Amino acid sequence: MNFKKPPAYEFYGFLISMPFITLWVHYIMFGNRVFTDPNLWFFSFPLLFVLAVVSWYCHFRYHNFVASKFPGLKNSYKRIAVKLLVYPLVMVPSVIILHSLYAWFHLFGYSYNSNALRLWLLQGIVVNLIFETLWEVIYIIDQYKDSLTEKELLELMNTEQEFENLKSQINPHFLFNCFNTLSGLISEDKKMADQFLNELSKVYRYVLNSNQNDLTTVHSEARFIQSYLALLQTRYGPALHVNIAIDESCFNRAIPTMSLQLLVENTVKHNIVSKKEPLYIDIYTTPENELIVSNNLQPRQRKEISTGIGLKNIKSKYSLLKEPGFKWGVYDNKFLVKLPLIKDKQQIINL
Repeated sequence: MNFKKPPAYEFYGFLISMPFITLWVHYIMFGNRVFTDPNLWFFSFPLLFVLAVVSWYCHFRYHNFVASKFPGLKNSYKRIAVKLLVYPLVMVPSVIILHSLYAWFHLFGYSYNSNALRLWLLQGIVVNLIFETLWEVIYIIDQYKDSLTEKELLELMNTEQEFENLKSQINPHFLFNCFNTLSGLISEDKKMADQFLNELSKVYRYVLNSNQNDLTTVHSEARFIQSYLALLQTRYGPALHVNIAIDESCFNRAIPTMSLQLLVENTVKHNIVSKKEPLYIDIYTTPENELIVSNNLQPRQRKEISTGIGLKNIKSKYSLLKEPGFKWGVYDNKFLVKLPLIKDKQQIINL
């Protein structure tokens, strides 16, 4: 059995209210004598207080038992219904016993008085109803707070897990494409393949380090994408033109890690990249604090199998961060993606 201590609010509630209850009970039994007889103050008051402590603790033990049998918000109706039994099971017997002690032994000259007993019982019902309601409301509020805390914790854990799942989608996909590129270069130009492998090691080092964070600064991502573009330039040469114009005032803002790599990778994957039909990619910021990635549309005739991971991945990250504004679409024969820049740098530190 759990013999936990009464909550502080119940204990102090009892201490504060008991002097007034004791005074009223004595007035019911002794009338105006309560104001003139010192024996009542020095002996009867302490006696009744001690007996009341026993009764109050029985109340607490009963409520503790009920709360353990019917815990939580979902059992509130059952718990309240069972707690109503406190009146016939605890309160009524306590009042009758206390009253009988005074009547049987004629303590301080008291004789049995049915009206006094009825008033005492009525007072007990009113007082208990007030405090029982108050304690139950406090219990429900505490349970509600606990449920909110648990819900927030679960949401945080789910968010973290979803981020991890999203990351695991990026790295194998990225590495697989790089190895395909490297495989092609080995047979074409071993020196270029060696240079490509060198750059790949630098890029993948960033990828591994970036997996420790879900957000990164625009400045950090811009430096990384330049290294990644060096790999693409090794393969495509003058067939690929990339223009980067990111305002320095945006460097400390944040975007989901690896976003630019995913977008550039998708652009190259789904469009023709050749000397006759060069691919132009523009990466720039706007006064509205958006990072834009756009490219001219020249879809491959033989379309690559698309899993939709890239855009869905980035959209999922913005959704998890509760940051609106991520959009994509075709404008003036250009495919354009808008990445809203996140202002809260503290969020970068925490994630």
